[in-house]
Amino acid sequence: MPSDTDTPAGTPRDRPAPEVPPPATPPERAAHPDPGPARPLREPTGLTAAPADPAPLAPAPTGPAPTGPAPAGPAPLAPVPSGPAPGRGYRAVFGVREFRAVFAAHLLSLLGVVISELALTVLVYDLTGSPLLSALTFALGFLPYLVGGTLFAGVADRYPARRVLVTCDLICAGCVAVMVLPGTPVAGLLALRCLVAAVSPVFTGTRMAALTDILGDGDLFVLGRSLLRIVSQSAVLVGFGVGGLLLAVVSPRGAITITVGTFLCSAALLRLGTRDRPARTGGDGGGALLKQSLAGARTVLADRRIRALMLLFWVPAVFVVAPEALAAPYADAIGAGPAALGLMMCAMAVGHIGAELYAGSALSPRTRSRIVLPVAAAGLLPLVVYAVRPGLVLTVVALVLAGAGAAYIIGLDQWFVDAVPPELRGRAMTLLTAGLMTGQGVGMALAGLAAEFLPVHQVVAASGALGTACTVLLIVEVRRTAPAPKPGTEGRDGADRHMTSR
Repeated sequence: MPSDTDTPAGTPRDRPAPEVPPPATPPERAAHPDPGPARPLREPTGLTAAPADPAPLAPAPTGPAPTGPAPAGPAPLAPVPSGPAPGRGYRAVFGVREFRAVFAAHLLSLLGVVISELALTVLVYDLTGSPLLSALTFALGFLPYLVGGTLFAGVADRYPARRVLVTCDLICAGCVAVMVLPGTPVAGLLALRCLVAAVSPVFTGTRMAALTDILGDGDLFVLGRSLLRIVSQSAVLVGFGVGGLLLAVVSPRGAITITVGTFLCSAALLRLGTRDRPARTGGDGGGALLKQSLAGARTVLADRRIRALMLLFWVPAVFVVAPEALAAPYADAIGAGPAALGLMMCAMAVGHIGAELYAGSALSPRTRSRIVLPVAAAGLLPLVVYAVRPGLVLTVVALVLAGAGAAYIIGLDQWFVDAVPPELRGRAMTLLTAGLMTGQGVGMALAGLAAEFLPVHQVVAASGALGTACTVLLIVEVRRTAPAPKPGTEGRDGADRHMTSR
């Protein structure tokens, strides 16, 4: 079974006497042994991390025990692993063996989703000749997120994470396999598309919560989440290109068949490359899943701090999609060709990837925390330049800057994981994903509706201005709910405050 980290050769580690459990450092973390670099391990009811050394170590107890023999228990916790220290950038994250499996699985699964979306849209159009049904096929990738993320969120905490992730991939593979069958009607294709979209927030939320146990919930978690986001942005650019090339040489059903293999490979990587950890919460009976999901959503949204942070993820996303949703009519309005349209469509993703790579590799955790609110406040302002109906060059620059504004999320991730109790993380992160995707779908629809009555450039400019105003109001609430820094700490770097909530 793979371990959480690969311990570098020559890394020092304190070795206790055989009968004494290894002490945790620094002293304020003595209540919990670490699961990975710089972050506390949770109680046995949550996901736990494995030791990284090839040589066996004595198990550490769940509480401090400076002297005496280590207490025996049915589920001993792992000792402090010697993994890569936080603050060394993305390279340290790839030093964690389990994360490499999760990263590869994410890449395969995401490419499968993007290619299948494109191929299925083309297939539905070929079968029906209806632009409406073809567009609906693509839109169904957003709409079921809210249902799946709300009604099934309890799955993320109720069952072991690896089982949930593998099962989600297998469900997606099965749905796509049925899509390939020649006899599947269009209504069946759309229903299967909805099922895949409903499973997606459960998968994403479970994986986000599991990352806190693979990487700890400090800086390595933040960088790991950042890497997965960067891959997601890149997959949109690469995936549609690869999908277009596939459709040039194979039929839509043939392209969809390939995605069955990507989902199966993702399931195999997660099954063989990650540890089997217990569920975060115990099951309350088979009929209680819906109740547990809704109760978790109520608990999460009732917390003022968590609600404010969640809205800071959601609200800017509603407005930032307007220029992408209206890219084709705007390109037509300024007389730009198909090549210019493609440039506009990828400009925001390029800005996002570049800014997030810089923030993750060049900025310290404390600096990333400090720029969250200023960058969030200014992130949508570049869209206001649409008010003067700019040409192609200025439009692309504005889109790149708007994409770069999403770099505030890398610091917001740390705030969010600090605010959510471990037993609610799966449900909270599933709900976060569902709201984020639903908000983008709603934002696209509203932008399209507004463009029926107003010029496209005015709609995009208004989205930037209104979105900035809403974000500033949210920032006021986030500031009001911010916890006071502990004496003698550096405030919001993540590690210190987290210890007060356990």
